[in-house]
Amino acid sequence: MTDHFDAVVVGGGHHATIIAPYLARAGLNVAVFEARTHLGGGAQSMPGPVGGVTQNPCAHWTRFYGHPAYRDFGLGELGLRYVFPEGNEAMVFDDGSVFIGYSAARVVDDSGRAEPWAEGVARTEANIRAFSRRDADAYLRIHDAYAAHIKSAFGRQRFTPPPPWGTPDPLEALLEVPGSLIEPVHQFMTMRQLAYDVFESDELRTLFMRAGVTSTGCYPDDVPGLQGFVHNLALVLSLEPAAIAIGGTGAITSALVKAGRMRGVRYFTGTRVDEIVQDGGRATGIRLEDGTFVGADIVVSDLGLPQTVLQLLRHGEVAERIRHRLRNVVYDRGQLVWANVVTHEAPDYAGTTGVGEAGSQPRLYWGPKDPDWFATRYQAHIFAEGISPRMLMLSSTDSQWDTTRAPDGLHITGIEEFTAPARFFDEAGWAHLEREFERRIRAQWPTYARNMTDDNIAAIEWFLPPRVRATHPDMIEGGYVEGAHLASQMGRFRPIPELADYRTLLPNLYNCSSNVHSGSGIGRGSSLNCWHRIAQDLGIDPDAEIRRPEPALLEANRATI
Repeated sequence: MTDHFDAVVVGGGHHATIIAPYLARAGLNVAVFEARTHLGGGAQSMPGPVGGVTQNPCAHWTRFYGHPAYRDFGLGELGLRYVFPEGNEAMVFDDGSVFIGYSAARVVDDSGRAEPWAEGVARTEANIRAFSRRDADAYLRIHDAYAAHIKSAFGRQRFTPPPPWGTPDPLEALLEVPGSLIEPVHQFMTMRQLAYDVFESDELRTLFMRAGVTSTGCYPDDVPGLQGFVHNLALVLSLEPAAIAIGGTGAITSALVKAGRMRGVRYFTGTRVDEIVQDGGRATGIRLEDGTFVGADIVVSDLGLPQTVLQLLRHGEVAERIRHRLRNVVYDRGQLVWANVVTHEAPDYAGTTGVGEAGSQPRLYWGPKDPDWFATRYQAHIFAEGISPRMLMLSSTDSQWDTTRAPDGLHITGIEEFTAPARFFDEAGWAHLEREFERRIRAQWPTYARNMTDDNIAAIEWFLPPRVRATHPDMIEGGYVEGAHLASQMGRFRPIPELADYRTLLPNLYNCSSNVHSGSGIGRGSSLNCWHRIAQDLGIDPDAEIRRPEPALLEANRATI
């Protein structure tokens, strides 16, 4: 191992795999240190639970083709390919009715460029109009506002550092834009208030609140802020294309690591960092668990700020106010019941609903059409009992579009529900809950997809909060959000106002994790924004390509795809 690098990245999670090739492209000598044996954090795939099947243990629904890194590093040429189904967001209800949304835009080339798709808009409008004329009209207004104002502002907000208090961020600036439909009160509304303000139908109110837990981790009485509002609105109304990474979510990490290696990045797995070493008010490098010191001019942490500051900087001076606030970051949201279900047949929602197209959507929910129950009792059951008696499951049978994921005669469906924080139950309690989840899913799923009987299910592999927490140290309490997406912990306040700018307590120590703006999820902007801060501090062009990929390595990678 080289004893000194220009830049070292602590942790080899998703954002480490993004920022490392940017650092290397600028001519820096870069190393990434990851305690586990694989890279990518939540952006990974793995075998099972049946031979020949590839499952995603943490993230299904990704649109990394829209991240600047996809184009900057030619990730399509490095093996990251997507398929784009026409159907997008759907929900099958307990009365047999179904709502299906179609993508309002279609991806038209390998760069990820999308164009409007009028047919998709018309089909979504007609499906909404079947149960609510008012909501159909609202959909058309929102679609037009999104295309004209919101989409571009949302992109800028995600991929730029948050401005200081008093300067509007791109979404806040929409409050002054006529026709944006974004109002000042939306900043402070709960998810329930937003659902009831925008929609009148039980169908879209239920879907909006349930999808809000998936997209933000926020329950109905949480305040998601403008970022959560806009993000959830775009998902519920299918305003962006549906997308599935061919080969599983791990294809994102594979392509990013290839891009890094082609520019000289060195990746050390199974190598835990014990401490960030500092001297003279600067980080001088890192000390590994075995005592090895590795010097560095720049240190970037892909671990959350509580871990970075309170653990890795434990021998340094940290103001008590910062210690206090870091200990007060809320993590009690986004705790998943995640499972991969292998079946002989894909779930048959069409046979149950009588709607032939039901089921050919990569984001399909099923559950009761009861917004008041969901708004007032769903979280209460989850926090008190660990499980909702009325499941509202999100599912995706990716193998309908990506045949690499399962062999002939089998399908793989990822399913997602929510549960309590990991600390709420002991080991025996979680073991009981896993059995109870399986019992209830097997009992309830056939009422929405009639063929989801025991003889159709070949295997299920479960990922509950204790397992998530054990394998992802930033997912404290087993929640994917890595710091709840409450308005008080987003943007310029994420995770605390004093450390919300990617720069930390030392002038050459940065944080690129999902714990900072723009939050959790595959393809968010924290690592790219962190890179822009580093480039600004170094006085270099963040888009300059000083170190190009080695042609021989590029051709070798193409040959293996």
